[in-house]
Amino acid sequence: MKKNKKTVILGASPNTSRYAYAAARMLKENDIPFVPVGIKKGQVLGEEILNIREKPPIEDVHTLTLYIGPPNQKEWYDYMISLQPKRIIFNPGTENPELFTLAKSHGIEVLTACNLVMLSTDQF
Repeated sequence: MKKNKKTVILGASPNTSRYAYAAARMLKENDIPFVPVGIKKGQVLGEEILNIREKPPIEDVHTLTLYIGPPNQKEWYDYMISLQPKRIIFNPGTENPELFTLAKSHGIEVLTACNLVMLSTDQF
């Protein structure tokens, strides 16, 4: 059931031309709750972007979808794992073998996929 797949968008942006914003829009259209987290301030479709620097606690995370490139991921590894997502979606350009291994060692499913394609083809 999609409604149980609370999704954290890591690398969220209020910029409507960004893929992270498009993902939020598609999640909302599919009635999937989402939590935008990033360094940018602002809102995404009425949801306040949580400041990743504060490592905000978020409960009941099903999916963590990444929109942060590998060079900027390492400092957030512990935070990502602490959210205890059931899966991490590595969108194009975010693939990171080191984080794949770390996530798998914590029992987290890793997918190299496009969140937008998954949603539009009902594979989310």
